[in-house]
Amino acid sequence: MRYRDIIWNGLWKQNSGLVQLLGMCPLLAMSNSVVNAAGLGLATVAVMALSNFAVAILRGLIPFEIRIPVFILIIAALVTIVDLAMKAWMHPLYLVLGIFIPLIVTNCIVLARIEAFAAKNPPAAAALDGAMMGLGLTLVLVVLGAVRELIGTGALFAGIDMIFPGGRALQILPADYPGFLTVILPPGAFFVLGCLIALRNWFAARASRNERPDAAAVSAAA
Repeated sequence: MRYRDIIWNGLWKQNSGLVQLLGMCPLLAMSNSVVNAAGLGLATVAVMALSNFAVAILRGLIPFEIRIPVFILIIAALVTIVDLAMKAWMHPLYLVLGIFIPLIVTNCIVLARIEAFAAKNPPAAAALDGAMMGLGLTLVLVVLGAVRELIGTGALFAGIDMIFPGGRALQILPADYPGFLTVILPPGAFFVLGCLIALRNWFAARASRNERPDAAAVSAAA
């Protein structure tokens, strides 16, 4: 598979949040703000890229019968490293994300990509696949967080000071905007995610319709 196809699959065609619908727990729970969503998403990117790379290197040494426990052990080790790194260098954000960083171990998209791709492809392609699948999930998280935060509070980037000390939230709507609490709560996450899935499906259907006349013209010319 070409690297271009790997990137396209991860970001759009097989996007884990909009198409495969994997990793829904963090997607819905931690997408109430841009900062929370980006923090958890980037941690997931790091774990997926590193775990795919490690499995692709070690796949010849892992007996087929015990591959799943070994895969989980590799994921758990890398999640522990990421968890400790965030605790040391991004402690305020670490406290907000809480249990959802260790829960990356149980995120089905991580194990799914190892089993479906990393265990069958060379290390470079495997690492790129993990990074792109994680980045695709992160983009959905960030867009979901931005929509929910903006409608819910009228501002963006609340808590940015947890990453960049001295940073301030950006007030987009008027200061007297009352906010819309439902969008910040879990039901709002389901509603906004449903709208994003519908929008993605509309774009995909439109692109498919545009390709059909071209294919028909090529067939006629042949």
